Amino acid sequence: MDKTKTFDLSASFKAYDVRGIVGESITAEIVEAVGAAFVDVLNLDGQTVLVGGDMRPSSPEFGKAFANGAARRGANVQLLDLISTDELYYACGALNAAGATFTASHNPAEYNGIKMAKAGAVPISSETGLKEIQALAEQYLNAGAIPEAARRGLIGVQDVLKDYAAYLRSLVDLRGSRPLKVVVDAGNGMAGLTTPAVLGDALLPKLPLEIVPLYFELDGSFPNHPANPLEPENLRDLQAAVVEHGADIGLAFDGDADRCFVIDELGEPVSPSAITGMVARREIARAQGLGEANPTVIHNLLTSRAVPELVERHGGRAVRTRVGHSFIKADMAAEGAIFGGEHSAHFYFRDFWNADTGMLAAMHVLAAMGEQDGPLSELAREYEPYVSSGEINSEIDDKAGAVERVRRDFQSEDVEVDHLDGSTFIATDGSYWFNLRPSNTEPFLRLNVEATDKDTMERVRDRVLAQVRG
Repeated sequence: MDKTKTFDLSASFKAYDVRGIVGESITAEIVEAVGAAFVDVLNLDGQTVLVGGDMRPSSPEFGKAFANGAARRGANVQLLDLISTDELYYACGALNAAGATFTASHNPAEYNGIKMAKAGAVPISSETGLKEIQALAEQYLNAGAIPEAARRGLIGVQDVLKDYAAYLRSLVDLRGSRPLKVVVDAGNGMAGLTTPAVLGDALLPKLPLEIVPLYFELDGSFPNHPANPLEPENLRDLQAAVVEHGADIGLAFDGDADRCFVIDELGEPVSPSAITGMVARREIARAQGLGEANPTVIHNLLTSRAVPELVERHGGRAVRTRVGHSFIKADMAAEGAIFGGEHSAHFYFRDFWNADTGMLAAMHVLAAMGEQDGPLSELAREYEPYVSSGEINSEIDDKAGAVERVRRDFQSEDVEVDHLDGSTFIATDGSYWFNLRPSNTEPFLRLNVEATDKDTMERVRDRVLAQVRG
């Protein structure tokens, strides 16, 4: 290890994971120290640690470095090779072991990072061990050596893809679906590996699904488009392919395949809020069928108002939470919730150890379609009664001042304001609501508006932005 420089990992250790530029803020040397610190902080000496990675060129090297660091501190490592992030969560849950995967999700090719979980897929954040892992890794790096445990751990190899696919199929049975043509844009990310395993017949018997693959080649340089379906331009190829092939549905996954976006047969996006409502309805019905009288569904405060309305209408209990997967997962556990959804297309399931999985959400949508004859556009309309602005970012220095200007402008209106996460303004007549939320990591103030009709949404949106940007 390099003794000539002082290591400070604060640039790459974020609130929920590690993420940095390969060769600069994340290197094999750093990763090895993080692997050692991971074992020490979580007291994993003598226990099993699972390590995998995505298709980025640096992931195999980083996986081995993390494994070496973990083994030095006495953990027995199972290398899972190429995995999606939700595949790691499956492995941590099914095998009851802590683990890490190397991915930078939807970030550009020059990035890589680490997502970590405790046994049972319990998340690790800055509040639950990540800061301690950072501090100890820095200590090892600055000392120039990782101390050897009394017994060095063993390193083996394990493939969990087939078991992961079989487990998802056990949760949503698609065998009785009507035949569906499904275009899947993997964005050269990990869905190129998991889709044939789960929805295709690569490892398990064929389902009544015709899969039309788009960019299934695993390529961490992302030659076709960034693996970030949250950006509308990255959905255009999928939208065109759905129409061209006369498909029933299009699915787009991000780089590590834990998020899923849905396109209808007309090539139009179906909002993550509508998907949340659709899946929530199915999960509520299933839980009620098993005797759970009032199943709980978590949703963050930026999902459509239609979500809690639907949950309550179908006999569930809706719980609103802050934006961010650590809040959702904590509330899932605390409330015993069956399902949770975010506006960013992260979907969480109690049957999946409260972790997020885009593939399982996609399977629920396919099942909902397969149980009826109508097109997805018609089915989705039931779950999208309101008009949304989507997230609008304004780059300003004085975020608090901007919010105060908006508050003064709307103080004469019949509006309630809450501060669960940023400031949410709710018209008491139910005609609109909007949220202003400062980004924790960028100089942005984020605006989301929803209203009962397009004219109201645009009027409120423009009025708020005039104050924010004025």
